[in-house]
Amino acid sequence: MALLPRIVRAESLALPLRRVSCLSVHRAAGASRFYATHSSLGGASSKSSTSRRQVTVANDDGHVRWGDLTTGEKVARSTQQSFNFLVIVAGVLATGAVGYVIYTEVLSPEGTTNQYHRALKRIKEDPKCVELLGDPKKIVAYGEQFHSRMARQWSITSRKEKDRAGNELLHLRFYVEGPLNKGTVYLHMIQRPGEKEAEYQSLTLDVPGHKRIYLEHDSPFKAKSGKLFGVRWW
Repeated sequence: MALLPRIVRAESLALPLRRVSCLSVHRAAGASRFYATHSSLGGASSKSSTSRRQVTVANDDGHVRWGDLTTGEKVARSTQQSFNFLVIVAGVLATGAVGYVIYTEVLSPEGTTNQYHRALKRIKEDPKCVELLGDPKKIVAYGEQFHSRMARQWSITSRKEKDRAGNELLHLRFYVEGPLNKGTVYLHMIQRPGEKEAEYQSLTLDVPGHKRIYLEHDSPFKAKSGKLFGVRWW
């Protein structure tokens, strides 16, 4: 009977040892599975990074970090970015040039379009012009003529230049037609340095078979030759 307590005590000590050994086994197994999983992910990541496509000028989308690029790929990205910058600069310059032309030719009070409309209005309001052309409400204006009436060029012939004194000169020519006759309008203006508005040098109407009508006339300007490059401007 004295041996019974010793046996019970030994068994009670064996139970914690078994629990500790089982827990150690489970921890060891978990650690091995974690290591295996981590190794497989690391291998996949490494494989993914090494198998990416090469970055070129054509396919670079910016997703690959600069530090991960090779020397050749860095050159390709720099080339692409430089090209994009040049395209943006060219677009800005082209937009500015178009805006300048639109302002100077259309929106500016002293632009070609506004001077054309003013000259046409004066033709329609002048009694002598109306006498030759007919009803001012039926007078039309157009640009260079072609064989077909429907193929008339509605853009007005104009030329700008600067003289030796720095004056800006505008030469304008267009055609008018009314119920009675048709003719040619010549407009010449000058804008001196520092002045905001241009002045008339001459505004005339030529109708075949009739004397020239002067709506504006400056004799010094008239004394100049009326042809340039074989084209009669005034």
